[in-house]
Amino acid sequence: MAKKAGKKPADYILPLYMNGLSGRVLRIPPPPRKNREMLFIYGHHASLERHFGSAEFMNKFGGVTIPDLPGFGGMEPFYKIGEKPTLDKMADYLASFIKLRYRGRRFTLVGASLGMMIITKMLQKYPEIAKKVDILVSISGFANKQDFVFKRRTFWFFYGSTWFFSHRLPAAFLKYVALRKPFIKFTYKLVEDKNVKLRDATPEEKAERVDFEVGLWQCNDPRTYMYMALAMFKLDLRGAHVDLPVHQVFVDDDRYFDKVKVEQHMREIYSDFFTYRARDAQMHMPSVITSAEDAAVFIPPKLRALLRKKV
Repeated sequence: MAKKAGKKPADYILPLYMNGLSGRVLRIPPPPRKNREMLFIYGHHASLERHFGSAEFMNKFGGVTIPDLPGFGGMEPFYKIGEKPTLDKMADYLASFIKLRYRGRRFTLVGASLGMMIITKMLQKYPEIAKKVDILVSISGFANKQDFVFKRRTFWFFYGSTWFFSHRLPAAFLKYVALRKPFIKFTYKLVEDKNVKLRDATPEEKAERVDFEVGLWQCNDPRTYMYMALAMFKLDLRGAHVDLPVHQVFVDDDRYFDKVKVEQHMREIYSDFFTYRARDAQMHMPSVITSAEDAAVFIPPKLRALLRKKV
């Protein structure tokens, strides 16, 4: 569903400069009589614009903040300051942001897919931050490479591909050749009947969604994108306990993760585990063009009731 006229992402996006890197942060103030503060960390193939609808819906429960992380959403990558975008570095960066933004305050922490992976690592490394979190929400999150539903040969194909393109020269080829607009549009044209984001769309909606996809591929640093994808295929976050319960939102037909394995691994990390079913969700995460109504299915009614409680 295309967004209706009204609030625009640009009205709520501010510059973010931290640890020598420039990016952006989306900030929507809390509505009247709401004092909950929510920090949302988006996933792999995303941007602030992609999740503006999610931010609008979460704003019903309090103030919403969504920062870019290095190499994502147009933010400068760690490579600019001579560092690799390891999971530890991402966790350190997120911890620094939280310590600056939420000094002396409690907040609700929401992670989507890759974002939840980074959050878990951050909470393991910085247990003092867990004491500030009143509710931890995971939307299609995961904690182990075994959580993927891919066939063995598909898994190793992705592993090898991301390893190859995480190196400087192959990543440069992606950035300056393969991820040019004509090549991206041609690729989506080839798979439009099978792609879950396109197959149910009208010709006008397809054109709009493909244009948005072009922007997503080009705003994320290719080398960081592949390095973090490789981190997913190596992932095992077990071994360090987090003294927080996690509220996990599952999608029925998630094409990436096995919910039984996700629960098993999350329970090995967190103090408790609660599940919620996104009954009407048609895909792993909200579509590339999402309204607040579209995003609402990823916050099921029981979870909404929890978020409505006074802080």
